[in-house]
Amino acid sequence: MNTIDHTLENLLELNGERIIIDESLGLWVKFEVIKTQSRQQGIKYSLTLHDKSNNRILGFDNSHEIKYGAKKGVSPERTFDHWHFDEKDQGRPYNYVNAGQLLEDFWNEVDKRLVSLKESK
Repeated sequence: MNTIDHTLENLLELNGERIIIDESLGLWVKFEVIKTQSRQQGIKYSLTLHDKSNNRILGFDNSHEIKYGAKKGVSPERTFDHWHFDEKDQGRPYNYVNAGQLLEDFWNEVDKRLVSLKESK
């Protein structure tokens, strides 16, 4: 059963947006969201947090497939939906529910990172 994602248009409207979230730390976010038939949700997305050197320090995307859960004698599982905790993280699975939940999860992680960075400053 396919359900209509009534929050999808809101996410699509953010495509191309860049928003400064903390000038003193030089932090900004970028949204790339396009419709596509090549992804299960009908969109290709990348929601990212960047530092003042333009490095991605957090991100949610489905732009490339990741492998996870490999164990000796067990093949890894694969998914497109994933998120990167930091700049070194190769990606961990993300359970995409809908566009609204994706935005909420992204902003929650951005808020956590912002608090962490301010505390370490």
